[in-house]
Amino acid sequence: MTLDSGFWGFFYRLLYPLEWLMTYLLDAFHKGFVFLGMSDGPGIAWVLSIVMLVVLVRLCILPLFIKQMKSMRRMQAIQPKLQHIQQKYKGKNDPASREAMSRETMKLYQENGANPMGSCLPALIQSPVFMTMFYVLSSVRYVANGQRTPYGAFNVSTAEDIQNTPVFNIHLSSMFTEVDAGGKVTIGIFIALMCFTMFYSQFHNIRRNTPKAAQQGQAYRSQMIMALTFPFMYIFSGLAFPFAVLIYWLTNNCWTLAQTFWQVHSMPTPGSPAAEDKQKRDYKREESRRKREGLPSIEEEELAKAKEAAAENKGQGQRYQPTRKNRRKKK
Repeated sequence: MTLDSGFWGFFYRLLYPLEWLMTYLLDAFHKGFVFLGMSDGPGIAWVLSIVMLVVLVRLCILPLFIKQMKSMRRMQAIQPKLQHIQQKYKGKNDPASREAMSRETMKLYQENGANPMGSCLPALIQSPVFMTMFYVLSSVRYVANGQRTPYGAFNVSTAEDIQNTPVFNIHLSSMFTEVDAGGKVTIGIFIALMCFTMFYSQFHNIRRNTPKAAQQGQAYRSQMIMALTFPFMYIFSGLAFPFAVLIYWLTNNCWTLAQTFWQVHSMPTPGSPAAEDKQKRDYKREESRRKREGLPSIEEEELAKAKEAAAENKGQGQRYQPTRKNRRKKK
């Protein structure tokens, strides 16, 4: 039974144009690696093509990620104020209080340019892309075995090459239930790496990039619990995927982890531990620059400005007695 039928068949048929495009992109990357000297047919070129497809997809949605990152920074920065509003109306369920709470919350969002849904857009875009990749890489065996009509760049010969590509002790089309003990260990290692990379990217972002004032309360605890539990879904879903999908997924998670490290290091949320570390790094970098160029240090510059301001205030603070005009003497 192919994925074109059944409950999910309707959704995969809707994604057919994207599936068609994915096959040609994979084929184009493969031809590029063959041109660089890699062997045609089954081989590492197909594995690298899957990796490059992940890189291409993530580069395409990078502008959305930057937008998401800025939105998340704004949302995290206003968490203390948001908690204050929630605490202010805690236990008040009358319509007037609910309306006032909603009004103050919306005003807070507008004043800070925050959008609670702004972080969802990249995930919404990635979801159909992942569904498409899952279908494309899962359909290889059906095309190779004649159970599915060839489509896009996937003819029978190409599908057979992908299916028979060896990776460690298994093939790209291998699934957990079909391999021997050694193959199960290989797939298990990949699933464990998928879980770890997803967990640590979330954990690192929450622990290092959340304002200290917001690192308490039910919302923060819920985030930490989700960071711990959500990756375990990979254990069950990964067992049902072809190994090619696991390669795609692990590469995607590694990109996300690297992206999280960059975000936390370079563009941290104001008030977070990462922001404090960045402030210290920026201070040391500025001091080094001033020393190289023979400029006054930050402290010396601030001291000079303070003395100048004090002198100006002293000059403005002097009071003079107004001169009186000569009055006529009384007779």
